[in-house]
Parts: sequence; structure tokens; C-alpha cells
Amino acid sequence: MVEYYLRQLDETASNKVEALFVHVFEQAPWHDDWSDKTQLKCYIHDLMGQNNSLTFGLYEGKELVGLSMGRVKHWYTGTEYCIDELCICTEKQSQGLGALFIREIEQACKAQGFTHLFLLTENDVPAYEFYKKQGFYELETNVAFAKKL
Repeated sequence: MVEYYLRQLDETASNKVEALFVHVFEQAPWHDDWSDKTQLKCYIHDLMGQNNSLTFGLYEGKELVGLSMGRVKHWYTGTEYCIDELCICTEKQSQGLGALFIREIEQACKAQGFTHLFLLTENDVPAYEFYKKQGFYELETNVAFAKKL
């Protein structure tokens, strides 16, 4: 019987985090190019190395198979876990691990007194439907803006 467990991670796990992150996000549907290793290390540090960073890993034995990187945000409606990146190892997807991971994150956040999970995703990737199935809902009055410099 395979056992999975959640661990809170810090930057000492950054090499394993980088490897899983690149493995997942350089593939379809994202096709991110993380060949600039300096940029990759800076990005992982941005997500894991700040005072309010919060990173969870889902482990299968000793193997990191899931990753959630984000930050804690104190808001007037309560404390939120804002997830910037969430992934499951490509070979382990569609086996229920994503749903398990979300449940474990929810339990860990509730135990810390958090009131909300918050994330952004694109509406044309499989993650969009996955998050809806996990009970996330779209914020009707919010919109994302970007401006290329």
C-alpha cells in the first residue's frame, strides 16, 4: 500500500522543488522554458524564501510528487494561503493525487487558522476544471491585468 503524506518545505528542499517544477511545467500544456537556471533559482527563492512564504510538498515515500508554493496573506476577511504554483508529477496525474493534495493543504491551513485558499489559473488548461471540481469558485468581480514593458 502506497502512503502519501504532506510536509511543509523550506529552501533546503529547493533542489528537489526545482526538479519537480521544471519537469511538470516544461511539458504540455504549459511548455515553459526554464533553461535559464539563474532565473529559475530566483523564482523558486521568490516563492520559498520570503518571510510569508508557505510551501507544501506531497510525498510518496521519500519521493516528492506534489508541490504547492505560495504565501500567507493577512486580509480583513482572515488569513489566506495564496497559491502561486501547484503541481503533481506528470506521471502521477489523473490518479487522484491532486485532490488528495488539495485536501491535505486545506487541513494544514485550517489547523493554522487560515480562512481561504486563493489562486489564479488560466481558463484554457486542464487545471481550470480540476480546481472547480475541488470546490474553488471564480471571483466574479476580480480580473487579472498585465502590461508588457
